[in-house]
Amino acid sequence: MNENKALTPFRIDIPQADVDDLRDRLARTRWPIPVPGRDDRADFSRGIPLVYLKELAAYWRDEFDWRAQEARLNEYEQCTTVVDGQTFHVVHARSANPEAVPLILNHGWPSSFVDYQRLIPLLTDEFHVVVPSLPGFGFSTPLSGTGWELARTAEACAEIMTRLGYERFAVHGTDIGTGVTGRLAAVRPERVIGTHLGSDRRWLGLVGDVFPCPDGLSGDETAQIEAARTEAAAERGYLAMQHHRPDTIGPALTDSPVGQLAWIAEKFKTGTGGAYRAPDETVDRDQLLTNVSLYWFTRSGASSAQFYYESEHAGLEMATASEVPSGWAVFDAHPLMRRVFDPWGAIGHWSEFTEGGHFPAMEEPKLLADDIRAFFRGVS
Repeated sequence: MNENKALTPFRIDIPQADVDDLRDRLARTRWPIPVPGRDDRADFSRGIPLVYLKELAAYWRDEFDWRAQEARLNEYEQCTTVVDGQTFHVVHARSANPEAVPLILNHGWPSSFVDYQRLIPLLTDEFHVVVPSLPGFGFSTPLSGTGWELARTAEACAEIMTRLGYERFAVHGTDIGTGVTGRLAAVRPERVIGTHLGSDRRWLGLVGDVFPCPDGLSGDETAQIEAARTEAAAERGYLAMQHHRPDTIGPALTDSPVGQLAWIAEKFKTGTGGAYRAPDETVDRDQLLTNVSLYWFTRSGASSAQFYYESEHAGLEMATASEVPSGWAVFDAHPLMRRVFDPWGAIGHWSEFTEGGHFPAMEEPKLLADDIRAFFRGVS
């Protein structure tokens, strides 16, 4: 049977009953009994502090305007299309520039196309911007079945670009979206102009696991890597759960909006010089809650966790080598980043910024946009 390759126009329109249900559930939250002495809203040492979570939940319930945010998201052209049986949601922001280059923006977790809301208008002077939602994320739901991991998703991205009329294109990615970006360049090098990756100092915690440890490190450098690995290990509870037990965490994320809020918002605290800021001191509060709301309304807290399970058990490396030109933008940079990830100086475009962190499109959209433009001007 031939697959329907149609691009179906899409507009976000969450039923009012769902919006009302969210507010009702938030009003009826069954809170944990606080531990005496645990009343510091800035202390994330055990996860998201209860006192801060209550503040954020109250704002979400009483002041956050979903309809206003929905209208802003609907300012962009959107469509859905079915690839290999799976529905994909795609934001397509066309440039008025006849020389514009098609550019895919691949998001990660706990992110969505909402991450790129402030970045898109900074890029459409030079790019036709395409933001496909990963399978199981946002409106790329429900999942059509098992088996949606990095490689299959990369092939789907290539097919989406074909349907949009783009033969060659540029690609940017952050977080797990860098895995899709690298896989796409490896399997479709004739179509990918170049890849631009957004990273941050937390990537050092992946050395020895996802990334190899380079030779010749000094004792002090090795100690710094081990310190980063220790810090990363303390942050990986969510990762172990999603890699191995997505069916266990899924019901909680689907049934409790505060559970979903805590699961996502805790990851939006950004490490800068060892100090942690509250999530809405790092990114815009309404943009953060728009992202959380999207997970809630589409029930993608559970289905996005499945993407991690599939990727973990697919036998594929997160990082994929290719001959396609690659550029890196490192936010909240650590002095060892290039020493570790580009020991041979093979990456022609390497930028480091003291600002930002793990969510650069939300934290520092102008810095990211400028770096994307600078890189692709040199390779397109």
